Amino acid sequence: MLKHARLVIVGGGVMGVSLLYHLTKLGWQDVALIEKNELTAGSTWHAAGLCTHFAHNLTIMNMRAHSVKLYSGALEAETGIPVSFHQCGALRVTRSHERMAEFRHVQGLGRYAGFDFNILSPQELKDIYPLAEADGLAGAVHEPLDGYVDPSQATHAMAAGARAGGATIMRHTEVEAIDRQPGGEWRIRTREGTITCDVVVNAGGTWCREIGEMMGLDLPVVPILHQYLVTDRIGAYAELDRELPIIRDPEESWYVRQERDGAIIGPYERDGVPWSVDGVPPEFGMELLPPDLDRVEHIVAQAMERIPALGNAGIKTIVNGPITFTPDANPLIGPAFGVPGAWLLTGSSMGVMEGGGAGKFLAEWIVGGEPPMDALALDPRRFGDYADRGYRVAKAVECFGNQFAVHYPYEERPASRPILQTPIHGRLREAGARFGFAYGWERPNWFARDGGAEPSLTFARPGWFDAVAGECDAVARRAGLADLSVFSKFEISASGAHEFMETLGANRPPRRDGRIGLMHSLTPSGGVASEFSVTRLAADRYYLTSAAAARRQDLDLLNRHAAATGGVNVSDTTEARGVIGLMGPRSRDILRAVSEADLSDAAFPWLTAREISVAGVPVLALRVSYVGELGWELHHAMSDQAGIYDALVEAGRPHGLGHYGAYAMNAMRLEKGYPAWGVDLSTERTPVEAGLGAMVRSEGRRFTGCDALGAPELSLVLLELEEGAFDPFYMHTVFAGDRACGLVTSAAFGHRAAKMLAFAYVEAELAAPDATFDVEIIGERRTARILAEPPYDPANSRLRGFPQTIA
Repeated sequence: MLKHARLVIVGGGVMGVSLLYHLTKLGWQDVALIEKNELTAGSTWHAAGLCTHFAHNLTIMNMRAHSVKLYSGALEAETGIPVSFHQCGALRVTRSHERMAEFRHVQGLGRYAGFDFNILSPQELKDIYPLAEADGLAGAVHEPLDGYVDPSQATHAMAAGARAGGATIMRHTEVEAIDRQPGGEWRIRTREGTITCDVVVNAGGTWCREIGEMMGLDLPVVPILHQYLVTDRIGAYAELDRELPIIRDPEESWYVRQERDGAIIGPYERDGVPWSVDGVPPEFGMELLPPDLDRVEHIVAQAMERIPALGNAGIKTIVNGPITFTPDANPLIGPAFGVPGAWLLTGSSMGVMEGGGAGKFLAEWIVGGEPPMDALALDPRRFGDYADRGYRVAKAVECFGNQFAVHYPYEERPASRPILQTPIHGRLREAGARFGFAYGWERPNWFARDGGAEPSLTFARPGWFDAVAGECDAVARRAGLADLSVFSKFEISASGAHEFMETLGANRPPRRDGRIGLMHSLTPSGGVASEFSVTRLAADRYYLTSAAAARRQDLDLLNRHAAATGGVNVSDTTEARGVIGLMGPRSRDILRAVSEADLSDAAFPWLTAREISVAGVPVLALRVSYVGELGWELHHAMSDQAGIYDALVEAGRPHGLGHYGAYAMNAMRLEKGYPAWGVDLSTERTPVEAGLGAMVRSEGRRFTGCDALGAPELSLVLLELEEGAFDPFYMHTVFAGDRACGLVTSAAFGHRAAKMLAFAYVEAELAAPDATFDVEIIGERRTARILAEPPYDPANSRLRGFPQTIA
């Protein structure tokens, strides 16, 4: 048995084998894969093999597209092993005009990515799929490059390619223990012997939790049982002179694909069945579960109504086996949190569809030291400690039931909520807060004025639009209060803190105690990995805040940097500290009523921090504002939050104090031209491309990515758009004439400026003030113009404390 390898993959399904194959393509030969059974055991072998480009996220769309590209020719041409890829195309049909809007949104994203999604009328659907009834349909989308593959053949072809590239595959080799040695090396014990490696990858699929436990990880993955039916010969299919596309009906939650002269019918019931939540049976490998047709027969009947020929077929086989789901139905691809040298490639509910591209994605990340595209939707660290057993099971069932649900902008799904609540949650709810979910926390999205039912989800203007307008007006004219406690919060302390901060990111840290700055940590190629607001408390003590969703990514980054520089302590204080934002021209008057501190501009200028007392308790007050108004962030012990909130609300009554939520904050930061991490700032784009060149201080300094900040390929621009039937949100393609030249990353209506606004990356040579473009929003082209400066208070006079009111 092999004794040592540079990297070892545990799990021989399509995902793990794809990673092995792609690592060899990048020149890594000293790599191995361990599988306790046969390759494809678990879920791969019984998958239906469907492959699509359809996705709501650009990274996932490109990942799926690589799978299709690999299976449809490249793999077979290289290895000589057939994979039986059928590029028959695919259809999605719908009765819903809202879903037609979703189809058009994906179509627009596809234009940027270079993939065709064709919107069809009911009659055009009949022309492509003559066996389908079109009664009652609003339309369909056709995906001409989609198809299906034989999962086992594809996996074995990649295995052959990996072996030819120098990789080792060990079948029938069960892993019994995985231990990280004091020097950082991994020791993997199997029944056949022990192998050591520098890097270990959990590609365990159905068994990923068991493998994860050996690695010291608690993975939020749940197997859910999925059934599909294989029919006998169907005359109507046998008589066709071509293979029909895969067809899906998302409302009725089924897919059908032709299987020779018969068909496969795959239903997704609304109440999925978790399986082996607390441990997969050791003997399970290439077995199936007994059929449970009662659970899905009503869905199968609906498929037969849409395609009457299915009703004439007998059932040859019913396949009932587990597929894995994470809490958001996206796979876990990337570093394991807090465990250097450990990576994850698992949790995909569509392993064959995503496997070819997922293996390439992770191989490039491991070899290159950074993800090849924005990884936020895939990074395993997008889930925190809150993702316990109850959460992962409830969310997996919810995701299974929503497998074909419309993906609306601003959608919030309710399963397993609430989890984390701040002490003022109840008070905010009484004030009308409608909550969203942010990394385990309940966070106010907006505040309802008069109660009432939750507005319906829509691609049109949302029902909370007027309420958010009122929140923005309160902040601009009087003052608004927000619970900002979801921020990730860290403290850097000890004698090496200054050296640590000097090399953490592109900007220099604040040079004086009580000063505040903004810093971006970069990838080796200069992309924005993290954004930190940095407050210098003392020469040996800094306080950092960042995005809620970045908590684990940022903690890993900080700990990794601490290990490299030495002499510092990194503390995560996220749940110990609360934050209340008090913003608006009357914020100083309100704060003065509950604090004896000198809050004048001379004593407490913009971008400074002070320890003050508020309502008799200590508070770290930061004079910063993400919304472009005079204001303070009040950072405090979470246990003191209710008292501080009550005092501020009482003091604010004479001044007309209101509340504002995340939607209002998003609109107001766009008016100020502030890009947001995770949407406008990502590992794909440098701070220079993002318009943050002024925050890059490379003179006499060395930091990760400093040598990669060359001329920009794309530039982030702030657009003003003409209004139309649909408000923009994200992932809209920008056109110069008929050529796709950019992509909208975030958008909202700026109520103070009375403008529809969007951030977009466009080709750098086109990024000139007042340049015009077309932006496709749900199938509608809209004129957009680059703004030369932010449309609201470009001189920052309001942030600096004057004027006190607006007309």
